[in-house]
Amino acid sequence: MKKILCVLGTRPEAIKLAPFIIKLRSKGDIFSTKVCITAQHREMLDPVLDLFGISTDYDLDVMKRNQNLFEVSAAIIKKLHKVLSYEKPDLVVVQGDTTTAFIASLAAYYLKIKVAHIEAGLRTGNKYSPFPEEMNRKFIDYLSDYCFAPTETAAQNLIKEGIDREKIFVTGNTVVDALMMIMEKQQGRESEENIRKKFESETGIVIDKRRIILVTGHRRESFGDDLRNICLSIRRIADERNDIQIIYPVHLNPNVQKPVKELLGNFENIFLIKPLDYFIFIWLMSQAYLILTDSGGIQEEAPTLHKPVLVMRKVTERFESIAEGITKLVGTDSESIYNETIKILNDQQIYQNMQKSENPYGDGNACQRIVDILGK
Repeated sequence: MKKILCVLGTRPEAIKLAPFIIKLRSKGDIFSTKVCITAQHREMLDPVLDLFGISTDYDLDVMKRNQNLFEVSAAIIKKLHKVLSYEKPDLVVVQGDTTTAFIASLAAYYLKIKVAHIEAGLRTGNKYSPFPEEMNRKFIDYLSDYCFAPTETAAQNLIKEGIDREKIFVTGNTVVDALMMIMEKQQGRESEENIRKKFESETGIVIDKRRIILVTGHRRESFGDDLRNICLSIRRIADERNDIQIIYPVHLNPNVQKPVKELLGNFENIFLIKPLDYFIFIWLMSQAYLILTDSGGIQEEAPTLHKPVLVMRKVTERFESIAEGITKLVGTDSESIYNETIKILNDQQIYQNMQKSENPYGDGNACQRIVDILGK
């Protein structure tokens, strides 16, 4: 039996690892699966684990207010050392590009434990954007014994960097598996009307006939002027268009909360709300007309829901949906974000063209492919 330890710390990791952990635990005759959380983002992590019914075996509880990368990295590696030394897993599984994923990979390497990286090979080519994620994922890939690339493009990135081809497997992105699990639950367990009532009760927002623009933004490299520019573009759109509702679940980071509330807090058609649980957030995505975001996960999820996305970043590691015309990279310039949003609102043909393609990031079977590979 293969002993596997899955290490995660943030909401995106939990979303993308949850269906994989469920698959692993369903194969109890092949895998002994343990889950260790660092709780790098405590408030946003726990609700996802509850939603998917993921029980944890270890909680490192490293979250502290205003800690920097040095402090969180030191806390994780020190506490994880004890877990790894006790469990002695055959394999440590990490996902994505967080500090948790990087430090867990490094700790496993120090103890000569094999590493599997889910969502390997994503690259922007700029080591400071996203920061520190771009270098995190490079380091993780070099430390990994299994590189599970979501797309052929990601796999080619790894090959160009000299990663052994025998370690690289194209599987699709597990976030599509998670999305489809939630969509199935929403169809079978709760009607659209019940979810709507729950959303309106929790947020105080009444969904009317106006088109919804869903906004999310949290990237560290956007803190400061870039985030301010993003807010100014949203403010201008709201000021000029009374036929839309702008809904912005605001990340809990004070570097996001402060400028967003200062610049967007007093508009009749802008709704600033706390982060939604994943179940309701997927429903809100399905109700949106257009999404403005810097989130990687949303870029991967939106094509399944046939929702156009404007990516408010200077670079992206998710080129496939841009090539398909489903998403568009608009940067963080206020004028660019405004112009591209107005184009989509005014031109039905542009909008429909961005809805047409299939999701290039996955088909809902990524977790099964990964489990099959690990079981060999």
